[in-house]
Amino acid sequence: MHVDTAPAGRLAHPRDGRLAPTWAVRAAHLIPLVTLPSGLWRIALVAGVPIGASAFGEPVRLGAGESVYIVSLSLVSELLALLSLGLVQPWGEVLPRWLPLLGGRRVPPAFAVTTAAAGAVGVTLIWGYAAWGVVVKGNDLDFSPAGFALLVACYAPLLLWGPLLLAVTAAYHRRRCRD
Repeated sequence: MHVDTAPAGRLAHPRDGRLAPTWAVRAAHLIPLVTLPSGLWRIALVAGVPIGASAFGEPVRLGAGESVYIVSLSLVSELLALLSLGLVQPWGEVLPRWLPLLGGRRVPPAFAVTTAAAGAVGVTLIWGYAAWGVVVKGNDLDFSPAGFALLVACYAPLLLWGPLLLAVTAAYHRRRCRD
């Protein structure tokens, strides 16, 4: 028997309102955490923190445009990672009412699953390719050994982003699209 947990005035779909599995909730909360170290590393680079970064033996000097790009990349990456929480939260089923034009509408499960799966494949390919480049080229920018180790430690968690997102997406699909 389905209990309607929808706000008054809105009819809930029978598959909406089901709780996400505990493992999926934990995985969704882990995704923003695996993107955080690389973002902090980039922000430290922009801030001029001595993190062992060099370009062919010279200290890295960033222009204003590069700095804005790097900080923006960090913020956008973290915001995209935070969107994974929608796969386990009620706002991933019904858009919050405060959103103009779309607030209160049901999120089409096919849209959420397709978008999240494409994102999972995309970040898996991007960070897999980047990791392969590090394996093949190694420390080709001549970072200090400690700086290179810090770079790898901050970027290695990104290899988990795609697989975690794919697993959470599969749980969302099972919960919202199948009985």
